[in-house]
Amino acid sequence: MDLSKILSISGKNGLFKLVNQGKNNVIVESLEDGKRMPAFSHDGIATLDNISIFTYDDDVTLESVFQSIYKKENGAATPDFGNDGAKMRTYFEEILPNYDKERVYVSNIKKVYAWYNLLIKHNLIDLEAKQNEKTEE
Repeated sequence: MDLSKILSISGKNGLFKLVNQGKNNVIVESLEDGKRMPAFSHDGIATLDNISIFTYDDDVTLESVFQSIYKKENGAATPDFGNDGAKMRTYFEEILPNYDKERVYVSNIKKVYAWYNLLIKHNLIDLEAKQNEKTEE
């Protein structure tokens, strides 16, 4: 799973795939509807491989969290929690037991679930490929 080409853009829903890079912007394609658009540095662009979750120990990469969800759900999407923050937190604690409950908000958890489900929908999470890389090393 290569999260370096998957982007989150502040103020825009969903995730975007990096298509091309220009001098002052990048061209991104929405994973939701496939529409392409330019994104600029002032738009608050973050690649998913640079995002991590606060824990009481060391921060954990988003990729590791996605892998934990993938294992727990056997490659399926997460359950639909609606807006039940307590259920979201309970489920998240099963995935990442030592996450920092004071610094990781329900809105962050909800976003992790939404991103994971979107990546699963588009077959962008491949746990087997990651396991093959580790075996080759």
